[in-house]
Amino acid sequence: MSDKEGSGIGYGKTILFGEHFVVYGLPAIASALGSYTLAKVKVSRGSGWNVNDERPATPGYKKTKFDEAMQSIANVINHMKIDTKNQKLNITFGGDLYAASGVGASAAQCTSLARALNDAFSLGLNAEQINEAAYEGEKAYHGTPSGIDNTASTFGGLIWFVKNLSGGSNTMDLLKAPEKIPLVIANSGITASTTEVVADVKRLKDENPEKFKYLFTQYEQLAKQAKEALLKGEIPLIGDLMNKNHELLQEITVSGQINDKLVEICRNQGAIGAKMTGTGRGGLVIALADSESLQNKIALAVEKEGYEVWKTIIG
Repeated sequence: MSDKEGSGIGYGKTILFGEHFVVYGLPAIASALGSYTLAKVKVSRGSGWNVNDERPATPGYKKTKFDEAMQSIANVINHMKIDTKNQKLNITFGGDLYAASGVGASAAQCTSLARALNDAFSLGLNAEQINEAAYEGEKAYHGTPSGIDNTASTFGGLIWFVKNLSGGSNTMDLLKAPEKIPLVIANSGITASTTEVVADVKRLKDENPEKFKYLFTQYEQLAKQAKEALLKGEIPLIGDLMNKNHELLQEITVSGQINDKLVEICRNQGAIGAKMTGTGRGGLVIALADSESLQNKIALAVEKEGYEVWKTIIG
């Protein structure tokens, strides 16, 4: 048989605004990152499939996620109806997206695989169909995924996301920003359980309904302003709103001491805005820069404090 080959990419993502608030039906804004996972597929004689995972990753990440990753690959292959009885798929993952919690690494893996299979077998799938295949893969990681990660991974750019609390389909609008903005991602090295943190917030909300009603109103106004600022490329305003969003996340107790410390390091170096992203109480912090030189300065300061750091772009 003639050896078929294909490759494809899937972008990482970050939540710019709205983590935790999104659980209660308030809007969130996600952005694809410039960093991506690259999948390569080589078809050979034999049957089944094997994987060589060469992605850079947080120590222990790939081991922890191994079973989910294998299931997600099976999901994508089955969804795309690729025959693995009469041919063997040799799959390699690489790229410059650092696999860690909070950057959409699992979605990037699913999307890149769907694109590589599409390429190798000349299936002619469009971006929407690639997105559907990636969503099937994401189910292995998240049960019922929101779809935000695979959508950012497939289409790139910015996404305005609102969860439908009545169980209908979620709102996912692709937004177009006028320019790409430099971003620094700082890794605290601590992984918190999303389920636990979400449960804590719910308990606090039930205990202080009035306070949370006020915070939710504040956040909703902020999200609308952030959407406008991103569409217009108003970097100082985006940064200011990121800072305010971080304060609200502190109020609902999801920003840990380590997050606040990293935010402070970034702001002391002149970051336009900095906030925790994702689950919180550890995990990641993002900082906005208006130039490559400022991005380098912030990244260096974070590294000097002994934390892992990545440089990428959003928008």
